Amino acid sequence: MLLRALADRIGEVTFEALPGEALATAKQGILDTVGVTLAGARDDTTAVVTRTLRWTAGQGAALIFGGGERLDALSAALINGTASHALDFDDCSNTLGGHPSAPILPALWTLAPGISGQAFIAAYAAGVETECKLARAVHFHHYEKGWHPTATLGTFGAAAACAHLLRLPPDKIATALALAASMASGIKANFGTMTKPFHVGHAARNGLFAALLAEEGMTANHGALEHEQGFFAVFNGEGNFDADRILAEWAKPFDLADPGIAFKRHPCCGSTHSAADAMLHLRAEHALAPERIERIESWTHPRRLQHTNRPDPQSGLDGKFSVQYVLARALMHGIVSLEHFSDAAVRDDAARALMARVNAQPDDSLGRSADDHFYARVRVTTASGQTHEHFVDRPLGRDRDHPLSQGTLEAKFRDCARRALDEASTEEVLRLCSTLDELADVGDVLAAMTHTRSVEPLDARRAYA
Repeated sequence: MLLRALADRIGEVTFEALPGEALATAKQGILDTVGVTLAGARDDTTAVVTRTLRWTAGQGAALIFGGGERLDALSAALINGTASHALDFDDCSNTLGGHPSAPILPALWTLAPGISGQAFIAAYAAGVETECKLARAVHFHHYEKGWHPTATLGTFGAAAACAHLLRLPPDKIATALALAASMASGIKANFGTMTKPFHVGHAARNGLFAALLAEEGMTANHGALEHEQGFFAVFNGEGNFDADRILAEWAKPFDLADPGIAFKRHPCCGSTHSAADAMLHLRAEHALAPERIERIESWTHPRRLQHTNRPDPQSGLDGKFSVQYVLARALMHGIVSLEHFSDAAVRDDAARALMARVNAQPDDSLGRSADDHFYARVRVTTASGQTHEHFVDRPLGRDRDHPLSQGTLEAKFRDCARRALDEASTEEVLRLCSTLDELADVGDVLAAMTHTRSVEPLDARRAYA
C-alpha cells in the first residue's frame, strides 16, 4: 500500500542525509516561522481561537507563543498554528502551492523539549518532503478545484513530522498518515477571513493528533490514498492525480534543497507579491507619487488573480488578498507593511481612491512554461500621459534565483518577534534558531521566549458578552 511505502521513506530521513542546501533552508524556515508566529500571537484571529479554547483546553507543558502560558499539546498546536498564519507572512512553497512550515512547526514545538536540534530539523524535513511530494501527485488540479493545500496537504506534513519525531515505526507512521487523510480539510472560499489562518491551526493540531493516536494504537486503512473512495478520488477525482510521483520523486532532491522555500517580503498573499515588487520598482525608478497617477494596470496569471481580484476589500484580512489594495499601498509608501492590514487602514480614503484607479487583469501568456505562474506586469499612466511599465518574473524571495538581500530574514525576524518579546529575548531566540543544529535541547528556544511584552490578559467571557 502506498502509505506503507511512504512511511518507510519518512522513517529513513536523517539529519545526516540532508544536503547542505536543505539544512540551510530548514534553519531559515524555522527561524522565519518562529518570528511570524510571535507576531501573529497578538492578532485578533489568534485571540478568538484562544478565548474559545479557554472553555476546553487543559493545563499542560506546551508553550503558547507570545504569552508564556502553557496548555495541553493539541490546544497549543491549534493556537500557535493559527498564529503562524494569522498575518499571512509565513513562508511559501512553489511545489505545495501554499505554506509548508506553518502547519508543521507549531505541532513539532509541542514535542520539542528534550529533543536535539538535529532530530528536530530531520523531523521538519520529513514533514515538508511528505506534503510537497503529495502535492506533486495532486497539483494543480487540487489547488484550482478549491482546496487550500496548506491545510489539506499540510495535515499530512504535520502528521509525518510528528510521527518522525516520536520515532514511530513504519506501520504506525502509515496509520498516522491514513488518519490525516480523514482529517484533512480547508477550502479557498474562506480566503480573506479569519478562517484561513484557522485552517493552518487545525492542520497542525490534526497532524499532531493523528501521530499521537497512531502511537496509542489507533487503526486506519493504509490504502486511504489510492482507495476508490480515498483521498485522491474524493479530493481530486479520477484522472486528476498521479500517485506514482510521490515515491518516484521522493528526496530526488529534497524539496527543501530544490526548489527550496519562498520567504515573504510582504505580509500579504504571495499571489500579490510580483505585482507589488513591480510597483515598488516603478515608484523608485520614476519617483512616482499617487497624486500624479491617472491609471494603474496589472496583469497576473489567472491562477493567481482568481483569489486576489478584490477591488473593494472590506477588512484587513480581505486586503491581504486584494492586488488592487497591495498595489495602492506599495505606490503610496514604497513598502507594504503589517500596519497596512488593519481594518481601519483598508478603509483609508486615500488608499481607496487610489485603488479605484487599478485595473487588474488575467494573462496566462507571460510565463516561460505552464508551471510559471508567479509573474506580474504593471503599467502606470501618469496624469501627463506618460506610461511606465515593469515586468517581474518572480518576486524577491520566491526562489534561489530571486533571493532576498542578505540580512533581510534576520531583520524581518526582529521586527516580528519584538511585537511579542523584549529585545534581549528576541536576540536570544534569534541566536538559538541560527544555531539550531548545534543544540542538545531545542526546548532552550522555547525557554528563551518567556520574557514577553505586556499585553492585556484575555478573558474567555469577553467573546460571549
